[in-house]
Amino acid sequence: MTRKSSEPQTKNSPRRPGSLPGDGTIRREDITPAFIDRLEKQVASLPDYSLITHEEREASRQAFLAGRRKNQSLWVFGYGSLMWNPAIHVAQTARSTLFGYHRAFCLHLVIGRGSPKKPGLMLGLDAGGSCVGLAHRIAPEHVESETEILWLREMVGTGYVPKTVQLQMGSKRVQGLTFVANRQSKRYAGRIPFQKAVRRMASAEGDIGTNRDYLYRTIAHLNEFGLAEGPLHELERAVRTRAGDL
Repeated sequence: MTRKSSEPQTKNSPRRPGSLPGDGTIRREDITPAFIDRLEKQVASLPDYSLITHEEREASRQAFLAGRRKNQSLWVFGYGSLMWNPAIHVAQTARSTLFGYHRAFCLHLVIGRGSPKKPGLMLGLDAGGSCVGLAHRIAPEHVESETEILWLREMVGTGYVPKTVQLQMGSKRVQGLTFVANRQSKRYAGRIPFQKAVRRMASAEGDIGTNRDYLYRTIAHLNEFGLAEGPLHELERAVRTRAGDL
């Protein structure tokens, strides 16, 4: 599966800048330092949520970009919402496989699709196995602006770590960027007992939408990839039953 475009693309329909649609999607213009500040204020007093400063976030981005050629494209691997809602300018999208990491709901979630009163679980890439997802190519002229968006979006708190990885696309391998679960973070939940995960994900909801909607969208993409059965499918069936989404 490969899609190309001669113009930068975002994968959402137009709406008023700065507004959240309530359908589980965000646009790149939503993802600003001010918006991140508002999200972080919601969790600043929680004992198990570690925040980072804008300066630390930017230092991380610059460290990743250091040494990259200015005329070089950047592939970004998506395994959750970056598959269906990248919110960045995308020149090309292709199915790809990442080895050495697997997709898991291993992070505590209290903003976005969860809240302190209705906490959920967020996907991360945890060590071991492999993961099929979508890689988005950012054109060289957009790497600076779109990595700013990506770091604001993914590096809210300490849940993720940016990592350079090798992606398998058919018969070729390309270098890319992804964000893996940070096992040193207070947000890292590890392997949550199945029934506890079901209860949390069935009820969790936040400013962007519900936790279970995120799960259902992920499963829809796995089905498109031909991955029609697995641990996340079992989780989806249990969450649908508990939430009454049958």
